[in-house]
Amino acid sequence: MPAQAGRRTFIVGAGCTAFIKPRGLRSTEDMGLEAATKALLDAGITYDAIETAYVGYCYGDSTSGQRALYSLGLTHIPVTNVNNNCSTGSTALYNANQAVRFSQVECALALGFEKMKPGSLGTNFPDRVPPTMILHERMETIEREVIGENHGPGAARMFSDGAVEYFNKHGGGIEHLAQIASKNHKHSLNNPYSQFRDGWSVEQVMKAPKITNELTKFMCSPTSDGAACCIVASEDFVHAHGLENQAIELVASVLATDGPEAFESKSAMEVVGYNMTKVAANKAFKQAGFADGQGRDQVGVLELHDCFAANELIMYPALGLCGENEAHKFVERGDNTYGGKYVVNPSGGLEAKGHPLGATGLGMHFYIAMQLRDWAGPMQAPGLFEGSDRGKYGLVHNVGLGGAVVVSLLRRPEFFKPGGKDGRDRLGYNHAHECRPITMEDVGKVKSKQSSPFVLQHAKL
Repeated sequence: MPAQAGRRTFIVGAGCTAFIKPRGLRSTEDMGLEAATKALLDAGITYDAIETAYVGYCYGDSTSGQRALYSLGLTHIPVTNVNNNCSTGSTALYNANQAVRFSQVECALALGFEKMKPGSLGTNFPDRVPPTMILHERMETIEREVIGENHGPGAARMFSDGAVEYFNKHGGGIEHLAQIASKNHKHSLNNPYSQFRDGWSVEQVMKAPKITNELTKFMCSPTSDGAACCIVASEDFVHAHGLENQAIELVASVLATDGPEAFESKSAMEVVGYNMTKVAANKAFKQAGFADGQGRDQVGVLELHDCFAANELIMYPALGLCGENEAHKFVERGDNTYGGKYVVNPSGGLEAKGHPLGATGLGMHFYIAMQLRDWAGPMQAPGLFEGSDRGKYGLVHNVGLGGAVVVSLLRRPEFFKPGGKDGRDRLGYNHAHECRPITMEDVGKVKSKQSSPFVLQHAKL
């Protein structure tokens, strides 16, 4: 690997809480403590091994990241709080990965959590114009001049408009969105972390209450509470701690923002990040060593940002999974589920498992890492370990309007060797497809030697 590319990095530990309805039942610090404790137990290390941390959330006061991590210890490490809309969790991971990749630290932690309100997203700052207002202005212009009127909450309406543009250009219709949503809801039946496990049929999705002209309620992700955590380490750290049986390489991690086309093209698809995703995906595959446009056939499983079924549809071609005019045919062929070319959102996706903004991207990486460990049980995608000495890649796509998108490629390293004591032993169960709470005994196994009983007594597990 060229020196300027940095060194290899690996996810060595990951943990997740259940994603639940936003009813104020849990605090962000307690959810963060659960996810981080599970990740540390998974990796078999204590908080003393963490040299820097990035904590993502959108709805919370400053230093909420410190408040969550202080339950594990007060070790003077840098803790940086991150807010990048719906891509917040993956942005935290991107920064943690950069710190390890470029030799600032040997081990970094990325944590994300969110405590949300029921209903559509809104601003917490009514005294100022939100930064996404310019996207809403472009949406209204495009509706007025190009695609026609729509209705509904702002975010849903923007993605719905993107689907209309796709249908007008390439064909397909609302039934394809229903097929995507039903697929995700059926996948969620196997995910105990999921907020909804109803398995809605295509007909039920179509008959659900309308949110926009194109989207029904079951085509939309719900607001959620939850947390997720990933620990990134160097190859030296992996070998020093005997983690060859569970370390998953972060072969590529790319963060991209909008280009002029988001505001100048009068394209509803560009407003919601079509080209931003395309740019990030191309850079990620290039970072993984593929020539332009190549490498997609080496992917076996994806967690794709389906905040709305419309976004999943239009992001298939943006990621290069199919031709620009083939997304609806991709759905018809079943190339997005078990038995098809890819398994997209085996977790159930945001539509079913929930969308706690700061946790979403880290949850996606949690699920893909567990797929590549072959721990995912009933969610396991077939054929991931065929075709080469390291098997296929897993892909994560996490987008936030305003805007930012993260695309990651993960893969088993060549030294991966299953067997022996691993995270399942340390947690006492397979947390890849079984959801359990933590105990104070669990926290005691991973907390720093520099921990505060005063802080920890406030934890409610």
